[in-house]
Amino acid sequence: MDFKIREYLKQHFEIEDRVIELAEQAEKDAQKVFERIENTKQINQLKVIKAMQDNKLSDSHFNGTTGYGYDDRGREVLDSVYANIFGAEDALVRHQIVSGTQALALCLFGNLRPGDQLVAVTGKPYDTLEEVIGIRGENCGSLKEFGVNYRQVELKPDGKPDLEQIRRVVTPSTKMAMLQRSRGYSWRDALCIEDIKSVISTVKSINSSIIVMVDNCYGEFVEEVEPIEAGADIIAGSLIKNPGGGLALTGGYIAGRKELVEQAAFRLTSPGLGKEVGASLGNNRLMFQGLFMAPHVVAESLKGAVFCAALMERAGFETLPSVDVKRSDIIQAVKFDNEQSLIAFCQGIQKGSPVDSYVTPQPWEMPGYDSPVIMAAGAFVQGSSIELSADAPIKSPYIAYMQGGLVYEHVKLGNIIALQKLFNSREK
Repeated sequence: MDFKIREYLKQHFEIEDRVIELAEQAEKDAQKVFERIENTKQINQLKVIKAMQDNKLSDSHFNGTTGYGYDDRGREVLDSVYANIFGAEDALVRHQIVSGTQALALCLFGNLRPGDQLVAVTGKPYDTLEEVIGIRGENCGSLKEFGVNYRQVELKPDGKPDLEQIRRVVTPSTKMAMLQRSRGYSWRDALCIEDIKSVISTVKSINSSIIVMVDNCYGEFVEEVEPIEAGADIIAGSLIKNPGGGLALTGGYIAGRKELVEQAAFRLTSPGLGKEVGASLGNNRLMFQGLFMAPHVVAESLKGAVFCAALMERAGFETLPSVDVKRSDIIQAVKFDNEQSLIAFCQGIQKGSPVDSYVTPQPWEMPGYDSPVIMAAGAFVQGSSIELSADAPIKSPYIAYMQGGLVYEHVKLGNIIALQKLFNSREK
């Protein structure tokens, strides 16, 4: 680390020499992984540019529509660009989709009917989907209340899909199998594309008509191949995560087989209208530009996650994934000894943010979660987890989940401050 940078960290951020030395060692540990991330970024950047060129993207597509939004050519081209990038027949990209959870719910409610069976083949889905499915909560219009049957196949102890158990639980009459690519609030590796491919192959061997849906949140542009190209029928995600590139102000996407995307669109608007309505209100420009930036931003985020793993391992903490493991999402998990250290880490990430750095986050009962959660997120877009953030349920085994970062230098600073704050909290 340059002498001037060291001195700036010491004078302006009150970072001690011991933390700076750990950061220097961590950055050296991460260099080879950084090269691999850069190579993946270049492939994905080329894919995005080619899709925009093939769809003849022009300045006229950035204009917004109002009212019903009929004949919104920019909206139509955005759908087509997403479909091309993800290797899908069709896509639905809308700022009206408020979150990844809603995008997934549209896929579920749009394509499942009373009496159908849904099987989660990679264990319990992310917390906010529990009430959508009906695992938790009552009288909220869940799939369970609409008569959709649900079964779940746990992952093996090593975090890998249990293909044998999938063969036992999934039957020829199963309507949909659901995979979650990211780790969520679980101490496991994200599913890599090869894992996803093996699960899809197993499900399709039982009945090729079973719909395979992948929760692709946090996974876009991390690898060179996306789940549709691995055989998935439909995927969904959030624009304030990877594909929004930090510029999309809100929104979500769905991509996959044309008829499945259409059914989801009917659920978003109404039967008979589907994708034909929905004013873009001037959002197209940032959604296109964010998508253009996404491979670069995801790479910056990944480099930050690798640095976090290297730094925290040097400091004596257990991380998942470790520094040199191949990644399939942008999330870095760090396990702490106690609640105090967990909270100190998240508060340190907040302190390193450009927005609301003076705020000290505290655990609170957040809607959709089954325990108090602390969330550090000094972001330009509220809740944007492609910007640097860290969150954790306040329960044993005290794991913080860090993700995002528009620029590597910010993630590096945030983690240095977080480690310093953690050390300070232990010495009080």
